[in-house]
Amino acid sequence: MNKFAAIKPSHAARLLLMLGAALVLSGCTRGMSDLRDWVAQEKAKKGAPIPPLPVIKTFETFKYDDQDRRDPFSPSTAELQASTSNNGPRPDANRAKQPLELFALDTLKMVGTIGAGTGMEVLVKDPGGVIHRVHVGEYMGQNYGHITAISDDHIDLVELVSNGNGGWMERPASIALAAK
Repeated sequence: MNKFAAIKPSHAARLLLMLGAALVLSGCTRGMSDLRDWVAQEKAKKGAPIPPLPVIKTFETFKYDDQDRRDPFSPSTAELQASTSNNGPRPDANRAKQPLELFALDTLKMVGTIGAGTGMEVLVKDPGGVIHRVHVGEYMGQNYGHITAISDDHIDLVELVSNGNGGWMERPASIALAAK
C-alpha cells in the first residue's frame, strides 16, 4: 500500500496549505536592499529652507493714572453708587416660593389657555410633565419671574437678575405657546 494513501484528506489540505504559505513567504526573502537605497537617496536630498518666524509686534502700554480718564476695567462711580444704594428692585425674601419657581424658565412650556379676558388662565407644563394653572401676578422661573400679562399665545414676565455689582435689575422675558 502506498504510504501517501494513508493520509487523511484534512491532513492533505493542511499540508498543501503549509507548502503554499512557505512558497509565498520564500518570495519575501529577496531582501530590502532596494528599500534601503531609496531611503538613503531621500535622506541625501536637500530640503526646502524653513521660513523664519514672524516678528512679534510689541504694543505700547497705557497706564490709566490720568484723573480725567477712568479705567475701563473698573466700575464707574455711577455703577458703584447704584450697587450700594437700595433704590433698585429687590427680590421679596419673605414671599414663599411657588411651585414653578423650582424650574428654569427655558424648561417650562406653555401648552394652552383656559377662559378669556381678565379671568384667563395659562396651562404650563414643567419638565416632569405636570401641568400647572398660572395667573397674572404669580411667579415662575428661577430668576423671580413675575407674570405681568397673559395672552392667547404667550406669557409676559419680568425677571430680577443680578447686575454683578451686588444689585438687581429687571429683565423682560416671555414664554410662547409650544408648537404642536
